[in-house]
Amino acid sequence: MIKSLRCSMVLYTLISMIMPLAGQTYGSVPLDKSVYRILEQAALRGLCAPLSGAKPYSRKLILSAISEILDAEVSAQRFGKLSDQEQRILEDARKTYTQEPPGLDWQRGTYTFENYGRTRNIRFSGEAGLMVESCFSGGLYPRERDPAWGTDIWLGFFFNGDLGEHFSYRITMAGGVIRAPRSTLGTYNTYYQDFKDEDPSYYNQVITAYSQPLAFFPYTYKQTWDGSVFNYPNISAGGYTTWPSSLSVGSAMLPELAGSLLEGHVLYRGGRLDREWGAMTDGSSLVLNQQASPFLALETTIHPFSWFYFSTLTGVLEYYNTQGIKHSAATYQNAFSISMVEFNYKALLHLDFGSAALWPKRFELGYLFPLTDNFFYQNTIGDFDNLAIFGNLKGQYPGIGSLWVSLFLDEISVEPAWLEKDRAMYAFQTGTTLIMPWLPFATLSLRYTKIEPYCYTHTRETVPWYGQTPMETAYTNKGSGLGYYLPPNSDELLLRGETLLSNQTGVHIQYQMIRHGADYGSSAVDGSSFWSELDPNERSTKPILRKYFLRDGAYQWQHILKMGADYAFAKSRVPLQIFGEAGIVVSYFTNIAGPANSGSPSGYSLIDTAEYPRSVGLIASFGFRLFPYRAY
Repeated sequence: MIKSLRCSMVLYTLISMIMPLAGQTYGSVPLDKSVYRILEQAALRGLCAPLSGAKPYSRKLILSAISEILDAEVSAQRFGKLSDQEQRILEDARKTYTQEPPGLDWQRGTYTFENYGRTRNIRFSGEAGLMVESCFSGGLYPRERDPAWGTDIWLGFFFNGDLGEHFSYRITMAGGVIRAPRSTLGTYNTYYQDFKDEDPSYYNQVITAYSQPLAFFPYTYKQTWDGSVFNYPNISAGGYTTWPSSLSVGSAMLPELAGSLLEGHVLYRGGRLDREWGAMTDGSSLVLNQQASPFLALETTIHPFSWFYFSTLTGVLEYYNTQGIKHSAATYQNAFSISMVEFNYKALLHLDFGSAALWPKRFELGYLFPLTDNFFYQNTIGDFDNLAIFGNLKGQYPGIGSLWVSLFLDEISVEPAWLEKDRAMYAFQTGTTLIMPWLPFATLSLRYTKIEPYCYTHTRETVPWYGQTPMETAYTNKGSGLGYYLPPNSDELLLRGETLLSNQTGVHIQYQMIRHGADYGSSAVDGSSFWSELDPNERSTKPILRKYFLRDGAYQWQHILKMGADYAFAKSRVPLQIFGEAGIVVSYFTNIAGPANSGSPSGYSLIDTAEYPRSVGLIASFGFRLFPYRAY
């Protein structure tokens, strides 16, 4: 997996200028490609060396891993041996990511060319192409609202290639038509009702709470546009707005420069792209999840030994346009740094840990320097930043399955009854993945995730270099979480089965139970929103700063059952992939008899009110991609 040793912009530029030039592809492969499912299971079956927890991977790394799997299958008889069908899937995947000869390729939708320098030993290549990706989705709620429909349709152009053997480049530019309606639920206080403080920096903000996009499954919709969108037909500065509640247009740009040093033992990248770090299975990361919006960052990975990885990244986060392009950005000027160390003992044991910092932008050498620990560095520069530490421990038996536990620690104070106090801000996860040997590349995953109240949140900070304007420092990017996709004060039980029937066909079925403290209304539970702020005073003694999951206010329960498939027309002349998903969402609320946030636990019961109603939703989506075989 592509990793990251964080370096400053100056150092990155110098490396790019002095490194040798020549020819393999180090550009990243998007996280939604099925090859990641293949590699995850191959590592679980002991068919390849453990891969790093920093994704995405480069095309070269993916080709190298596929070759290792196929070679191991020939040279060793292992438990979890590839079936003939799985071997064909791997061969097809290797063809997909192998560099095509120069010329026009209608199946990929690309035109490729090569050139050589004056000495005839430095290769330059380029690949240009078009991309079309679309999704149409609808939700039917028979009881309380009209049907909702949404769409994401994107037309883009990409240009990528190699400059020599050790450096690759890419840029993708796209325009889209988007619609993702949601309903207004109510308002929410960032602290809690009746909060007061003598320091004027600490004051309640009243935040509007919205539902999840109604046409899509809960907690699956991801912003695909950069900045903000233009609501149709007002395509002007006056129509520049936060969310595509009605039909809107937007744009996106994803640039990338990547390469390697020291015969591949150092991999580096600068770019704006989707990432996932520290995930024990696809989409499970607590610290940097693939559901997070992309941001521009510099990253590096050092891989000196087969059992050791060191990855580090620093990037600039993006504001959320809630009050206009200037005012919203004026209070959100943040950078993000993360470092991760990984150890692997054969194919049996994996351990990783690291630290992350979300910090108001300035030239801070400690966060830019990769060997300085982010968490402890704050002790030398002052208490202005949002820090966290994280870790994952996974054991596995090759060919059978794995068992893991993950922890994200935001803030904690070990004292009497500390688990009941809001200042114990953490997230944890435990899960298992089992091999289903009777189907090709099939797994069954079960995991439980708990996000404590106020986890991922942070009080606004008045920092010296921004005057008296309090800065937003929650663990978010563009209004959504950087870590797990659920908001604070939530838990989730997830069961998922999936298989690749061929390199062109994937099938999955999934059940989720999600419970989340209401972040609006008369029984709102404090600490249930990314915008929540923990009272800075008397955190150990105030009764309101105690938490009792399900027993301190209103909670929404959601049961989600869905199944889906994707299919690519690989053997026809039509460069097309189609995909779809359908299922049901059952939602209801529970509440306690007395007032919320009373500081003591109370029994809860099922309710059905205008404020907290029951609902059943039937949701279906369908989409297609033209030229699905592009490796970037």
